[in-house]
Amino acid sequence: MKAIKYIIVLLAAILTVSCQDFLNIRTEATMPSSGLDYTKTENIFLPVSAAYASMRLGEGEAQNYIAVLEVASDDADKGSSADDGPSVKEFDEFTYGPENEHIGHVWSIFYNVVSAANYAVESMDEFDKAVSSDDARRQVVECRAEARLIRAWAYFNLVRLFGEVPLIDRTMDSEALASMKVSSVPDLYKFIYSDLDSGIENLPESYVDMPGRYTKYTAMALKAKVALYNKDWTEAAKEADAIMASGKFSLMPKFRDAFSVEHENGPESLMEIQSSDMGQVSGAMPICYYGFIQGPRNGVEPMQGWGYKVPSQALIDFFNSRGDNIRKATTLLERGSTTPEGDTVAENCANPYYNGKVYVPSRYNTRSFNAYALDHNMRLIRYADILLIYAEAMANGASIASKSGYTADSALNEVRSRAGLPAVSATLQNIYDERRAELALEENRFFDLVRWGKAAEVLGPLGFTAGKNEVFPIPATQRQLNPNLPQTPGYTY
Repeated sequence: MKAIKYIIVLLAAILTVSCQDFLNIRTEATMPSSGLDYTKTENIFLPVSAAYASMRLGEGEAQNYIAVLEVASDDADKGSSADDGPSVKEFDEFTYGPENEHIGHVWSIFYNVVSAANYAVESMDEFDKAVSSDDARRQVVECRAEARLIRAWAYFNLVRLFGEVPLIDRTMDSEALASMKVSSVPDLYKFIYSDLDSGIENLPESYVDMPGRYTKYTAMALKAKVALYNKDWTEAAKEADAIMASGKFSLMPKFRDAFSVEHENGPESLMEIQSSDMGQVSGAMPICYYGFIQGPRNGVEPMQGWGYKVPSQALIDFFNSRGDNIRKATTLLERGSTTPEGDTVAENCANPYYNGKVYVPSRYNTRSFNAYALDHNMRLIRYADILLIYAEAMANGASIASKSGYTADSALNEVRSRAGLPAVSATLQNIYDERRAELALEENRFFDLVRWGKAAEVLGPLGFTAGKNEVFPIPATQRQLNPNLPQTPGYTY
């Protein structure tokens, strides 16, 4: 692990410094004041690194993120202790409203990323005027495309969560921000596509010196996923097929390895959020609390966290009904058990199971306080997702001349084969089930159910109301700031 982590320390260290220097930015996208010297080539990446830093989640941000993006699904329950996080429990029962704090914070999380990305894009315009060498101009073009890709990721989440939202593509003063109106969903998708096309055209295929930076293939992968959610089947299949045809990506032989620290930024990775304690016990660290928030509640340091977003009984039953034992063994971290790596999960933990996909062996949890899983990179897009995107798009009638040679059947069954399951035909239901099993607890399930038109059927018994809960309400705090923001149908205030 440490060898890999030290390879990306350059990126991680830059993110830490740049976050301090350049991320004092109002959430909605106002321009920070800085003394950035645009004539210096070594400064070109700094605003982009600040955009990367804005993606990492602090303790509270991680709780907000998983509450809204996963607890609302049938695969996860609130977890933690019974009396902790009552506002998170609202997502289990679909009783949340515009005043729910987590919804407001998630809005801010993604607009903070937009803000940092907008600043980076505008900084590239300044660098473009100031630098003269061909190499520096190439860096500017790449960094601008990189920032736009990060912005596209933020807007993809915003449109999935809220539907129509303001499209802020530049730095603005507070008066202008308070007068912004929402853009239509088609216009938001058009904007996201444009940002991603810039990445496909201008980003390199890899960064040898900085693994973890987003590349041409990251842009293609995100565009494939965006197209899938937009029901643009041919575009989704085309981008996924190009990734598959490149030969640069593959499934890890063992499902468990896809989530291990040792294989971060590996052959299955297309998009991750970097996190590392850098082997330190204290001090500044470029860490993300996504894993820690899901660590065993009431465990023993360094094998403990807040215990949120635990696997639901419905998910456990689903794995059992399929004989899906390989993925079940990795996805479920059971209290009282001993992991293959030799760690014991305490018997007195508050919940019977935790998310095993964010498990990090104790030997890596070196920080002196709140140490668990700080070396875990958030997996945003894995190659398995690309295979399943391709299978679903093709099963929905996508028309492409495949360069990879894959069919919907072969793409689906490559994922199943790693899980030790027999081949099946690529019917839509088989693909839906495979997405659930493969991507469980990776913040896909709720949005998949909505786009499949199955949310009311599956989540109705939990409190989901059709015509209302497909998207979340615009936060009350934002509507107080900007009276032009309409409330989502079905919600009051």
